[in-house]
Amino acid sequence: MMALLSNSMICKDLFTAVKQLADSEIELIKTIENSKKTNNIKNIKNTMSTTDKKSVKKSTKVFNVRPSAALIAAKREAAQQRILQEKKSNNVFIYDIYQKAIDAYNIKRMETGIVFDHSMAEHKCLWDSNYPECPARLIRVLQRCEELGLISRCKLITPRLASENEILIKHSQEQIDILKSTDGCTDINNLELLSSKYDAIYIHPSTYRLSLLAVGSTINLVESICKGEIQNGMAIIRPPGHHAMKSEYCGYCFFNNVAIAAEKVLCNNLASKILIVDWDVHHGQATQQMFYDNPQVIYFSIHRYENGEFWPNLRESNFHFVGDDLGEGYNFNVPLNKIGMTNADYLAIFQQVLLPMAYEFQPDLIIVSAGYDAALGCPEGEMLITPACYAHLLSSLLCLASGKVAVILEGGYCLKSLSESAALTLRTLLSDPCPMLETLTLPSISIRDTILNTIYTHKPYWKCYQYQDTYSINSTPNNKEENTNQYLPVIIFKETDVRPKVYETQNCYPVQTQEIIEIIEKQLSTLIQFTNLSKAPNKVCIVYDDRMLKHYDISDANHPEKPHRINIIYKKFQEYNLLDRSFVQQGRSATKEELLLVHTKEYIDKIKNTKNLKSKELKKQAETYNSVYLHPETWSSACISTGSLLQVVDNVLNGESQSGIAIIRPPGHHATEDAACGFCIFNNVAIAAKYAIEFHHVKRVLIVDWDVHYGNGTQSIFEEDSKVLYISIHRYDNGSFFPNSKRANYSYVGSESGEGFTVNIPWNKKGMGDAEYIAAFQQIIMPIAYQFNPELILVSAGFDACIGDPLGGCFVTPELYGHLTHWLSSLANGRVILSLEGGYNTNSIAHAMAICTKSLLGDPLPILESGQIPCASAVHTIHNVLKTQKQYWPNLIFNLSLPKEKILSKPKVSYKKTNEQIINNEELLKYSESKIALEEIETEKMQNKKIATWKFINKIKNVDEKDLSDKLDEAIDSYYELQNIQLNDNTFYNEVSKYTKTCMNQDQKEGHSNENFTSFAAGSSGKQNERIITQTSGNKNLYDYFSENLQALVAGDMFAVIPLKECPHLDSIRDVPALGIDVHLPCVECESTAENWICLQCYIIHCARNINQHGVLHAEKMEHPLALSFSDLSVWCYKCEAYIDNPRLFAARNAAHQSKFNEELPWTYNDD
Repeated sequence: MMALLSNSMICKDLFTAVKQLADSEIELIKTIENSKKTNNIKNIKNTMSTTDKKSVKKSTKVFNVRPSAALIAAKREAAQQRILQEKKSNNVFIYDIYQKAIDAYNIKRMETGIVFDHSMAEHKCLWDSNYPECPARLIRVLQRCEELGLISRCKLITPRLASENEILIKHSQEQIDILKSTDGCTDINNLELLSSKYDAIYIHPSTYRLSLLAVGSTINLVESICKGEIQNGMAIIRPPGHHAMKSEYCGYCFFNNVAIAAEKVLCNNLASKILIVDWDVHHGQATQQMFYDNPQVIYFSIHRYENGEFWPNLRESNFHFVGDDLGEGYNFNVPLNKIGMTNADYLAIFQQVLLPMAYEFQPDLIIVSAGYDAALGCPEGEMLITPACYAHLLSSLLCLASGKVAVILEGGYCLKSLSESAALTLRTLLSDPCPMLETLTLPSISIRDTILNTIYTHKPYWKCYQYQDTYSINSTPNNKEENTNQYLPVIIFKETDVRPKVYETQNCYPVQTQEIIEIIEKQLSTLIQFTNLSKAPNKVCIVYDDRMLKHYDISDANHPEKPHRINIIYKKFQEYNLLDRSFVQQGRSATKEELLLVHTKEYIDKIKNTKNLKSKELKKQAETYNSVYLHPETWSSACISTGSLLQVVDNVLNGESQSGIAIIRPPGHHATEDAACGFCIFNNVAIAAKYAIEFHHVKRVLIVDWDVHYGNGTQSIFEEDSKVLYISIHRYDNGSFFPNSKRANYSYVGSESGEGFTVNIPWNKKGMGDAEYIAAFQQIIMPIAYQFNPELILVSAGFDACIGDPLGGCFVTPELYGHLTHWLSSLANGRVILSLEGGYNTNSIAHAMAICTKSLLGDPLPILESGQIPCASAVHTIHNVLKTQKQYWPNLIFNLSLPKEKILSKPKVSYKKTNEQIINNEELLKYSESKIALEEIETEKMQNKKIATWKFINKIKNVDEKDLSDKLDEAIDSYYELQNIQLNDNTFYNEVSKYTKTCMNQDQKEGHSNENFTSFAAGSSGKQNERIITQTSGNKNLYDYFSENLQALVAGDMFAVIPLKECPHLDSIRDVPALGIDVHLPCVECESTAENWICLQCYIIHCARNINQHGVLHAEKMEHPLALSFSDLSVWCYKCEAYIDNPRLFAARNAAHQSKFNEELPWTYNDD
């Protein structure tokens, strides 16, 4: 709707505003003039006459200030508007709150596009027939899509060759020329030789042409989507592209299909914000590099990493590489640090990281780099993602970007899981329901850590990541639970940065045994057999019945629960042809047997008797209930309301329709088993849930109640029932909002066998909108719903939280309800039924229900406003719900506390390796062999040192004091001969240092602590060692020194540092984190693993003094005095400048000992 404002009023107001502006400017000029006059008079009195004249002349110019040109122009325009106001129309249009919903009615789902070319099967490895990136990948995918009848349902997009100029968008001319030179080449040896210069590729005579074809086909598909010619689409192409860098082929890839297509639509203004989701199991480092500083493109990659030990073995694949310059915060890496990740792990990534960010970003195009090498059975990924899971991942993206989604094939090397996964992806693009998943396992601890690491690094850039508490690394936990709930992000990289000049070209990939292949084949066959791919002939069933209009309030014509509520919805459906696209049913009356599924016989009879009561009697009976009116037609209308919903349940569960809409009244969710309440007579949704369980043998029903009022009736009916999960999101206002029940709070979770199957999300203030509801669904409702895995979803669809509702006081837009509906429809094979509850702005409920219906019909949904942020009150509520529910739903493991401080340094981005960093295989082999040999020599030296020490001590023990002067020199000579050490110049220390600098890798080049030689340069101060050496180097001769320290020599303490037993700073020690201590982790600042120490107060790891001094700097800055060495498990106090050994340190030392040696540290302290 649009409001037309009066032309004369507009012009009059404009003229008045301009006049006021002019008057204000003139007053300002006068003030400035007066000020300057005063100053000038003072100056004149103190200057010479010649200067006086100049000053007066100059000030005159200032006094003659005229209004600005802009002001004059504004006055002139106002005058012209006044003259022309009767001749010219000047309309001002104000768009109403329903504009997006109105615009959406004309947008229907278009066709799904598909592009492929059978000639792409020509590309193959000529020297290794078992190479995993093979023609069968394309052939098998197309065969499976044909078997499922999917290709015939798509619009074919014409494949084409990309032009050279298009390739140059993201690649160098040199890379084009090199590959072009191989076109048609038949010299296999030269092709293999050229291939060996790049990491994991082979070149075929057709590679250049087919790479151009892959790029051109991708561009055609993406442009067709952006131009509105198709809704979405899939490119089944090869070679893949996401590893192809600007100046380097890599990982089976030559030209970057996705990056080129994305850049081209940006350049042509066909898109302005693109989200690239890369779920290939290998990190698409090339795509990341190409958009690393571009805020128009978010690159989001989920990939196997294993702390850098998995290909492509890059630092930049880790979570803390977030983008650079203007693109900082727009690069997301979700590194998987173990194999065997499951559906639950991937869904958690989407729910916790991807979707919150995507809804804040609101892209206008989504491109999926769809590799299927994380699918069950792939030898390269070794993950456990089922083919059906890819349908769910994609489905969650389809309601973004107005449904503009392009899926581009990348990797996947188990042909059976690849073909099934790709086919189910295409099926989802065609708007078929997602197959139900098997019951989810719990997300792994590894994925929890990865998700928390990713959230921590992106919190500074995105407002959506507010659901983890924060703590200071300087504070001490108040209790054990608080300590357990604190998470400390860490960066680990275990791989080397070096790479060879020549790469393997044959037998350079993982190979499964025949036994493993047979097991996988059996698993996949079972999964495929039991995956339900059926879809109903009708997408939506709609029920409506005019007889429900007869129930109304006789005494109050303005009562909000009025017949017009459902009538206007039905008319809206007629207006926008939604009825023509759906299966429409007439309602029916519920039987008494059906009502008895929930309500007592006495209550049913009481309501039935209302048809015989007079007005006064009806009013008197209504007063016995809370907020209810009664009418002689109440019984009839209420029975039809319930029966109509059951009609939809039958239609959906019998497979006639995929989903359903019940436009019914009176509503039901406040009605208890024996009482009407809150405009509700019979509890329609509760009866429908019982009906589905009783007559259709449904095992699990999810009820989502998004009415703004708490559904007290539904909750009470199912509070002890584990077959029904009831989730309510409602206004609570600390118990002061209707129905004013404390049982509406988050702390009420059900009882008996139903404990944990009630989830309340109570808002404690008005004004909640899209951001708050998105957050509640992503953080609570969807994770719990997926874990519950319902077979039917019933929505108590009240729209009184919708914007403009007189009772709700909230600001949820009609279009958001469509998004919520879409999310739910990915569950239960799409069997979702919406049953109208409240909602008292008839325009709002009509638009909201219509958008929900369009969502179920598969129409693209309106793009929501970007950058919406949930309010603090909502965040607090979500925190409370998560803390309460996590004991019942153990997949809610992500609400740990993260550090307030920035503890991770910004990584240095260096995509190009220098010649000095590149070494060939032979050099690498020599490097490794020499390192191993020197390590063996060092071990032998240490063993010899131990033997020599004891021989020396034994010699001293066997010498009488009288003969000591005669024998001591001989013993000492023997000792030094074997030890190669002198007290004064510390030669042994110098030799070890020299060896380490020469032989260790770059990260370890300065490490030289050793358990058997007390760490002179440990991450501690080292001053104590300096004192000892100084004390030994006085004027005394060697005989005098040994005579004074004979007992220490005999006890074996001569060359050891004796730690202090007590330290005044022991109280600063905090409990060991629940996850223990990992001595293999690097320094959080420089990532060195050469010699590290862990702070015993905040448990952050830093390198030693002799590396980069980060341990010392941390101790000084944070005033954390105690640290434990990963080298020898000693503890140093920076303030005491001494080593400490006290029983209170045992827990930390034991945790480190277990990590280092995989066994408990023996208890060596006296029990007293």
